[in-house]
Amino acid sequence: MKFVIQRVSSASVNVENKTVGSIDLGFIVLIGITHTDNREIADVLIKKLLSLRVFTDEQDKMNLSLKDVNGSLLLVSQFTLYADCTHGNRPSFTNAAKPDYANELYEYIINKCKAEGLNVQTGIFGAKMDVSLVNDGPVTIVFDSNELVK
Repeated sequence: MKFVIQRVSSASVNVENKTVGSIDLGFIVLIGITHTDNREIADVLIKKLLSLRVFTDEQDKMNLSLKDVNGSLLLVSQFTLYADCTHGNRPSFTNAAKPDYANELYEYIINKCKAEGLNVQTGIFGAKMDVSLVNDGPVTIVFDSNELVK
């Protein structure tokens, strides 16, 4: 599982010229899911995401978490995070989980984050989405379950 986390001052997702998810201060998280991912792996990444201290405190140090700043989440499924570009110029996406399985885990992640009392907005799984964001910092951090889950 991969999370590409961007600290934003605002972000939104549009589908067919309609805004389906929008946040101000918080994280936009692009979520890639592969065949071997499961709820236990998702739980590890969610816990780390919600504890990630990259918002600045009164001394301008990255020391505050999403909850500390009353931030929001915009969660967007993105199978292209599992693109394999090792052969040729056209990526292969066979490492991405099948849509039904990926959507099940994506929904699990959404519900777990909502259960933490956060404002959680989303894209639409499988839709062609236009994503807009203002990356604050810029701060972009990548979680890869191959590195974080032992």
